[in-house]
Amino acid sequence: MSNSLNRRNWIKSSAVMAGGLALLSGTAEKLVAAPAAKKLTVLPEEAFLSEAQVAAQNVPDMKARLNANENPFGPSPAAKKAIEDALADSFRYPFESLSVLSNKIADHEGVTSRNILLSSGTSPLLLAAAMHYSKDGKSVISGETSYDDLPSKSPRFGGTWIKVPMTADFKLDLDAMEAKVDDKTGLVYICNPNNPTATVVDVNKLKGFCERVSKKTTVMVDEAYIDYLPNPDQVTMMGAVKAGQNVIVARTFSKLYGFAGLRCGYFVAQPDTIRALSAYTSQGMAISATTAAAAVAAYQETAFLQDALKKTLESKEFLYATLKKEGYDYIPSSANFVLFPIKMDGRQFSTEMSKRGVGIRTWKMNDKDYCRVSIGRMDEMQAFADAFKQIS
Repeated sequence: MSNSLNRRNWIKSSAVMAGGLALLSGTAEKLVAAPAAKKLTVLPEEAFLSEAQVAAQNVPDMKARLNANENPFGPSPAAKKAIEDALADSFRYPFESLSVLSNKIADHEGVTSRNILLSSGTSPLLLAAAMHYSKDGKSVISGETSYDDLPSKSPRFGGTWIKVPMTADFKLDLDAMEAKVDDKTGLVYICNPNNPTATVVDVNKLKGFCERVSKKTTVMVDEAYIDYLPNPDQVTMMGAVKAGQNVIVARTFSKLYGFAGLRCGYFVAQPDTIRALSAYTSQGMAISATTAAAAVAAYQETAFLQDALKKTLESKEFLYATLKKEGYDYIPSSANFVLFPIKMDGRQFSTEMSKRGVGIRTWKMNDKDYCRVSIGRMDEMQAFADAFKQIS
């Protein structure tokens, strides 16, 4: 298993598809056609522990997989049927489905298909951004406790990762982040709602931040969890893109749509930005014919999304009640996971929960250990509650 994991991690970290870099004989130094390759820094593997690697550590009799922020209620029936229907023609490249999907997204967001960059989830796109915006020793600014898939890779491509502490209420500190911007800043990365804190920044403050900072450097707003908000249309920064600002909005089908295993995501940005980042990716051709068909069928499938959201909220309320009953505080969540402080070492807590068939994630924030619990089905939340009561 470890050899398999190491191989997958190596491929994910090193291979870049058509239009940019090509993987040659097995070392990062042999990546070609990339100015940043000469500055490549190899960091310890444990610094890049991914959700996939954590999930792969699950015990065989796992009762509740609550460590990867997945939606256990999807994909929708329409998406599943589309996959079945697409199999017959899956020997053909999915040009038409990709075009339809790109146009659907563009129409819904009020942009053009030239503003859309599709890929197999946002992971390849975040990697492309890390490579592009770290060139020439540029820095990537992010929250200290935030999703680090992009910023953690910046040093590997010659860049610098600048971490900005959170506010007292566990939110991204936009003022402090803006103060760090200088002529060496390649990108400011904002995850909103944030992972792992599940907090949201003030929408008007974020709009002002994007308008000002995008005049100095590129701003990315990762909205992976925005569909879990009651008012996503009011919180999204799509308006900044439509206003012509140097802003990238990242979206994924992996969360509320239930496509974590199907892999589909996209960037929305200015056409020049899309062209620049396309050089580091295989663009939509990273998406399979079956996934493309499923995404077209599922996009904005309102009834299913509302039902999945309703079930998620019910499970979340159950989790809140469980924590309160055991005397634990928690950070109010705007996503499909909850972060709360624990009363023992994080690794020990994770190990004890795993022994009881429950997978969770732990973080250390402000020298204190925290547990992040993904929201699952009600039977999974009950399994968490049963295990948690034994060690709390």
